[in-house]
Amino acid sequence: MRVLVVEDDPELLRIIRDVFEDEAFLTDGEETGDDGLYAAEQMIHDLIVLDVMLPGMSGIEIVKRLRERSIGVPIILLTAKDSVEDLVNGLNAGADDYVTKPFAVAELLARARAVLRRRGALGAEGEVSCGVVRLVPSERDGYAGGQPLRLTAKEYELLEFLLCNQERILTRDQIFDRIWGFESDAATTAVDVYVHHLRKKLEAHDADGLIRTVRGIGYMVKGENHVP
Repeated sequence: MRVLVVEDDPELLRIIRDVFEDEAFLTDGEETGDDGLYAAEQMIHDLIVLDVMLPGMSGIEIVKRLRERSIGVPIILLTAKDSVEDLVNGLNAGADDYVTKPFAVAELLARARAVLRRRGALGAEGEVSCGVVRLVPSERDGYAGGQPLRLTAKEYELLEFLLCNQERILTRDQIFDRIWGFESDAATTAVDVYVHHLRKKLEAHDADGLIRTVRGIGYMVKGENHVP
C-alpha cells in the first residue's frame, strides 16, 4: 500500500514516513500544500496523511479540491488545533479522521489501519485477500490456497494494487504510474508483461481468473472483497 504524507516539518515528515515504511507501506512525502495536491492528483494512493497548516494551500483546501475531483482516497488530517469548529470543518470538507498534535505515532498508525479497514482495503492483521488469494504485507508475498506465490517486488505491488481496488477498472496508465512511476524509462507494456507473470503463478492454484482484462482499457479484480 502507498501512503502520501504532507507535512511541512521535515523531521516529523521523516518520522511519519519511517513509521509507515516499518509496517511495509510505501510512502511519498511533500512539504507544501501545492506539492501535496499535485502528488495526490498525479498518483493513486491508498491513504493521505495531511497536515492542516501548510505553506501555500491549507490541508482543508486540499481535501476540498480532491473531493471536488471525485478522488475518494482516505484522508487523515494532522492538526495542532483542538477546537470543535476546526475539527468539524476538516471532517465536513471530506476528511475521514484526524489526529491532534502532539500525537503518538502508534496512535496515528492505529487510526490509519482503522480507516483502511472501514474502507475494506485492509484486514484486521493488515492483510488483503480475495477468494483463495491472500497478501501478507510484512512478508511482501502472497498465498493462494495457503501455498506461497513467491512474488517478485513488482508482482507483489501490482497484485496488491489490484486487490485494493476490487470492482474498479484500472487503466494501464494508472497501473504503470503507481507501480513504476511516471518518470520511469520503462514502457507501459511492462504492465501486460507483469500481469502475464502473475497469471502464470496464480494458474498453478486455479486462481488465474482473478485478474480480468478490460479490453482496450486495462485490468480489474472482480470478486467479493474479503478481509479477515
